Amino acid sequence: MLTIGRLARATGVKVPTIRYYEQIGLLPPPDRSAGNQRLYGSSTLDRLAFIHHARELGFPLEAIRDLLSLADHPDRSCAAADAIARAQLAKVERRLERLQALKQELERMIAHCAGGRVATCRVIEVLGNHALCGTDHSGERVDEALPAV
Repeated sequence: MLTIGRLARATGVKVPTIRYYEQIGLLPPPDRSAGNQRLYGSSTLDRLAFIHHARELGFPLEAIRDLLSLADHPDRSCAAADAIARAQLAKVERRLERLQALKQELERMIAHCAGGRVATCRVIEVLGNHALCGTDHSGERVDEALPAV
């Protein structure tokens, strides 16, 4: 049996995140020691590793909940898991397209920077006036789109 600290170290998941996953039902309630300390078995370690890996791949918590439910029933068809993974891939592809557009815009801004004074700096000018951008990148902010790990 592992304490929450050892479970955290074994999986790379922070202790507050483990507690949160318990609270929202992604992890089962842990056993408790005589001193009321949380104790975890190998099945919870495996489940948490699954969750952590899925989060690294950008899956939202609801998709992870669905995938865990599927994993709990190994005799079922994997079509639903495939559909969830395909939906996640489509999201990643949209993010990549957006990141490519942002990269191009930053390269364009930098290329037009004369390296003179701030008063005539193209970077400052473009950031201050979206109409000067060469691409439309006004949708979802990239830092909000990237998965939290």
